[in-house]
Amino acid sequence: MEHITGAPQCPAETEELRDRVAVFVRDRVLPHEPVLDAGGSEAADVLHGLRDEARAAGLWALPLPTELGGQGLPLRSYAHVAEAEGASDHGPLILGSAPLLDTLMLRRHGSPAVRDRYTRRMVAGDIQACYAMTEPDTPGTDPFLTATRAEPHEDGSWRVSGRKWFTSGAAGADLVTVLARTDGGPGDREGLSLLLVPTGSPGFRVVRELPVLGAGGQWEIELDDVTVPADHLVGGRGNALAVAGERLQLGRTLRCLRWLGQAARAFDLMRERATTRNRSRGPLADLQLVQRHVFEALLALRTTRPLVYEAVARLDAGLDAHVEVGLAKVAAARALEQVADAAIQVHGAAGLGPDTALPALFRTGRAARILDGPDELHITSVARRVLREGS
Repeated sequence: MEHITGAPQCPAETEELRDRVAVFVRDRVLPHEPVLDAGGSEAADVLHGLRDEARAAGLWALPLPTELGGQGLPLRSYAHVAEAEGASDHGPLILGSAPLLDTLMLRRHGSPAVRDRYTRRMVAGDIQACYAMTEPDTPGTDPFLTATRAEPHEDGSWRVSGRKWFTSGAAGADLVTVLARTDGGPGDREGLSLLLVPTGSPGFRVVRELPVLGAGGQWEIELDDVTVPADHLVGGRGNALAVAGERLQLGRTLRCLRWLGQAARAFDLMRERATTRNRSRGPLADLQLVQRHVFEALLALRTTRPLVYEAVARLDAGLDAHVEVGLAKVAAARALEQVADAAIQVHGAAGLGPDTALPALFRTGRAARILDGPDELHITSVARRVLREGS
């Protein structure tokens, strides 16, 4: 995959690392995508082998804290690597960067017992975590309507009951961070807390898989009076939204970087198809409508990338990036969908079938406009803030 340029340029000290990651993803991860997508025991074996290769290549857990076994790459540098590894949905898991959000959250807001028990094992890849926020019967954009409840018990523990859905990776997770109401009633703007729930606890159940446009990986879960130790409360009672907001800004920005990587992959496939596919009157690349697809796709990539890196810069500096993340999230989701759609059009029927990654890339782009907050949420949130405070 050729790197799509656009401000800012990759720092010289990171360029070699980014290129090594890009080559690893291209040569080792992409060929195994069909098996990894299918799941099952064969996928598990392939995943294990590729993770061992990543460790041997010195590419494991690049952005994770060094004191926990990671390599401590700062966000401003890791951003360029995240584009490269994100060209495949499996890249972050294979390269050990997938637990970044959970690790940082627990390191900052977890109890000493939780940090000691879980974080190093998460960075090592020995256990996996996921995050459960939205629910089947409440709008995912309105956490104040959360119906899942956590009741305190006399021994200090919590009893958690409720349902969550569209929980990524829940079936294979050892831990799930659950948003639950610990005080007040539905609609109250306070009283929401985060609890770290071991999935082996009695009363925890994976209800069903929820394919997104035909692809797996999302799950519905149920908690039926699950006992959670007192020290598994994350961030303190009633502080869920502050912790979640911190997590969501970084999480959405990381997704944007990975969507850029996937959009660049779709662009490369389109360009290759246009220059190598011949008709009776010459290559597809000679057609003006194909040239327009290429131009519009490149324009989408070049105009989106600076928005994403503006969000990266503010987060790396420890500044609020609400507006920047909102702009980046909408732009990156649209760009991926647009570029993948154009690449499919240039491929014709071949772009709809199983011989290219384009159906999966388009599916990711379309789902991106809803998951992690629909476009409409980010548009209204950013607009209100700009109208209230200025740009």
